[in-house]
Amino acid sequence: RATAREVADELEVSVPTARRDLAALAMAGVPVYPQPGRGGGWQLVGGARTDLSGLTGPEARALFLVTGPGARVDAEAKAALRKLVRALPATFRAEAEVAAIATVVDPTRWGEPSAPRPPVVGALQAAVVRRKRVRLGYVHRSGERTERVVDPWGLVDKDDVWYFVAGTEQGRRTFRVDRIDVVEELDETFARPADLDLGRVWEEVVGEVEALRARTWATLTIETRWVWVLRDRYGRHCHVEAAVPGGRSRVRVGAPTALDIARDLAGWGGAVDVLDPPEVRAHLARLGRELAERYAEGG
Repeated sequence: RATAREVADELEVSVPTARRDLAALAMAGVPVYPQPGRGGGWQLVGGARTDLSGLTGPEARALFLVTGPGARVDAEAKAALRKLVRALPATFRAEAEVAAIATVVDPTRWGEPSAPRPPVVGALQAAVVRRKRVRLGYVHRSGERTERVVDPWGLVDKDDVWYFVAGTEQGRRTFRVDRIDVVEELDETFARPADLDLGRVWEEVVGEVEALRARTWATLTIETRWVWVLRDRYGRHCHVEAAVPGGRSRVRVGAPTALDIARDLAGWGGAVDVLDPPEVRAHLARLGRELAERYAEGG
């Protein structure tokens, strides 16, 4: 409910203009009507909404979280979200806009198997949208557990393996979400960097990780029908170069060290022929000797 005077002050027009506009809205079918007397004014009919989209705040956030990643590459989705933002009440707009850029989808895996969505994803997304600091409990690959307070910048869904990008006192950090065992949203808010583009930040993260994950490359041949296994294992670090005689393919695979590659390929036995580098071939020969000595008949 609002008086004509309150409407006039809000819109910076005269009171007669406000009354005429309110009456025009009523004649146009908008369900507003005047109530005379003390405490009166203009009021929406019970159950009517000022939000033309009909979305609640949580519904708007959920919609923008889901459609926002697609809007990065689909011009029509991006235009639709812009129109929807304008239709939302002003109190919903800020959170909806942040929700639209809170998650990046990267379809290329790093070789890890797909996994169910971690239960803490929702809590992290909510903290990103509300710009609230969080206290994380994080279990490192070594098994060590730490706790830290971070500024949640956004999440990345990398072929069903989730990553959390955050700001810390030491700068940007990236966490695997399936290693986060506690998320506690704090009352403290944080200022999101004005130039923060989560997609660009993730490209930087990928570049850094790729440099570490593929410091060593090996060239090998394998039966073409089994190439998909290498692609599944190595992800973007598997490049099929050419078909070769005998129904085989020449493939390049990358990993942090020559020993990592040798360990992965040792189980293929003679089905894989490693052409180079010599370091991988040497590790395979050593692993073969060790296995032969340990498991030779009568040994």
